[in-house]
Amino acid sequence: MSARDTARQGASAAEVEEGLRTTYARRLFKPFAKAVASYDLVEPGDRIAVCISGGKDSFLMAKLFQELKRHNKFPFELVFLVMDPGYSASDRALIEQTAAVLNIPVTVFETDIFENVFAVEKSPCYLCARMRRGHLYAKAKALGCNKIALGHHYDDVIETILMGMLYAGQIQTMLPRLKSANFEGMELIRPLYLVREKDVIAWKNAYGLRFLQCACKFTEANAGGCGGSKRQRVKELIRELKREDPQIEQNIFKSVENVNLAAVMAYKDKKGVRHRFDEEE
Repeated sequence: MSARDTARQGASAAEVEEGLRTTYARRLFKPFAKAVASYDLVEPGDRIAVCISGGKDSFLMAKLFQELKRHNKFPFELVFLVMDPGYSASDRALIEQTAAVLNIPVTVFETDIFENVFAVEKSPCYLCARMRRGHLYAKAKALGCNKIALGHHYDDVIETILMGMLYAGQIQTMLPRLKSANFEGMELIRPLYLVREKDVIAWKNAYGLRFLQCACKFTEANAGGCGGSKRQRVKELIRELKREDPQIEQNIFKSVENVNLAAVMAYKDKKGVRHRFDEEE
């Protein structure tokens, strides 16, 4: 960490905002703005629900959206949405306090997701994620939004690619923009798509900001951690490979942009229909 990243506890919202325009403009705001422009994530007339989970990524995304709104090249609206799936009182208080410190006007709504998922033995994390997504879409639509924004970053994308290959036997990625199959007229966007996790961590440390690490009751009860051991193992694998080839992360990211359908055994089209390599045209 450089001297410019030295932690300063108790930074104000104004200091954080100035940092996004200066010190962290190249590493955070520029890749954020590039993703927004490259993938058409924000369009005139949009009303976007910026979904804040309480972690570093979603809070950074909220601040970057505020900065984008400050430029206001065309009209769009923001709603900063916090879903409480059953947080402890201390975790809920931390989210609200951090939002106040960062001058983010959050709208909080409650669900009973943790209670419903806690007793599930098979794939509780998958079910929790699906339920969270559904509740966010429903609340956002009720508030007049046409998009929800999630805080997945570049490292999440490449880890997901490898996890799919190694543990699920499939090739797919997190898309920067995705139409909802269940909520008509709604889309999911990922504006941190080109932002690196190490830069988010540097930003967090520089301003002494406190965020939720893991609030999941299931992983707490099972002495695990958010994301699980598989994602952590993939993180370690990528670090190991990067020591041999500094381009490895970029290569993983680009691999799903350079798929040659003529050289794969099979693939599924948009309708889910499977096609084999030896099908007649």
